[in-house]
Amino acid sequence: MSDVNYREEGGTRRTPLPPGYSHLHVAVPIGRGRDVLVAAGTAVTTFRMHRSAGTIVQADATRAAPGVAVEVGLGIGPLRLRAPCRVVWTVADEDRIGFGYGTREGHPECGEEAFLVERRADDSVWFTVTAFSRPAAWYTRLAGPLVPVLQRCYARHLGRTLRRLARKAVAAPSFTP
Repeated sequence: MSDVNYREEGGTRRTPLPPGYSHLHVAVPIGRGRDVLVAAGTAVTTFRMHRSAGTIVQADATRAAPGVAVEVGLGIGPLRLRAPCRVVWTVADEDRIGFGYGTREGHPECGEEAFLVERRADDSVWFTVTAFSRPAAWYTRLAGPLVPVLQRCYARHLGRTLRRLARKAVAAPSFTP
């Protein structure tokens, strides 16, 4: 049984996103080719992208898989914002690697967020963050329209971080997909 705090579990896998939430869709080009896809997908599914972007991540496992509990933290000490989540879906096929996680009790938002690396028909590799959310804590309700702006900025930051990680991994002589 899932302990996410919203009804539309898996909603980031489908379009349209569920009504009644703010929606986020940010796509960032990462590079080209299968090696970039694999390197970026590995960074996403092992939470390396999040950690390299300055986020504290504690997870039940080293790799995203359905059911894995994840707690994301931003800030330091008593000012750390804690965000408990659970991985609700994953994908790893020829052209797509990623996962989606849903919010749990204690998360400042209610909803789901997906992180997907995709190789398109022209061999370009893109990182996409898709989310639906609404405030679940007094301070996110108080922040109002500022929250989606911060989410968009953070998603772009993740994309830039992932681009750097993928380029570095592909350039490393020991990289083998």
